[in-house]
Amino acid sequence: MAFDTATVRIVGHDTAQLTVQLAESEAQQTMGLMERRTLAPDAGMLFLYGSTQPDSAAFWMFRTRIPLDIAFVDSTGTIRTVLTMQPCPSDLATGCPSYPPTAPYRAALEVNAGYFARRQFGVGDRVLLADTSTRRHATPPP
Repeated sequence: MAFDTATVRIVGHDTAQLTVQLAESEAQQTMGLMERRTLAPDAGMLFLYGSTQPDSAAFWMFRTRIPLDIAFVDSTGTIRTVLTMQPCPSDLATGCPSYPPTAPYRAALEVNAGYFARRQFGVGDRVLLADTSTRRHATPPP
C-alpha cells in the first residue's frame, strides 16, 4: 500500500523534524505500520482524520511487529496524550489490547517506542500539522 509522505515538526522545549507517512484513508489507517520490522529513528506515521475522534477511539497493535509511541493530537496540534504500545503476539485481533487516548483527537503520530521520552516531548507540546502541505508520494515499503 502506498502512502504519501510529509515533514512535520514537534515543538516543545526543543524542535524535532520527522519524515512521516500519511494515513488518511480508512484502508491506510487500518494498515498503519502493520508487518513493519523497522522504522527509521526520525520517521513515523501520521494518522489524519477529517473530524475529531472520541476519546474511546483506541489504537491497537495487531500484526504490528515493533514497539511504538503514539501521541494523540487535537485540532490545534497540541499533544493531548502519549502512550507506549507493545507488539501483540496474538494471531487473532481479539487477543490484542487496545490503547485508548483518554482525550478526543484529530491526528495520531506513531514513532519508535521511547522517542518522546528521549526527546523530552509530551502533553502540551505541539505537532505542526501544516507542514503536511509538502507531501511527496512514496512507494510502498518492502
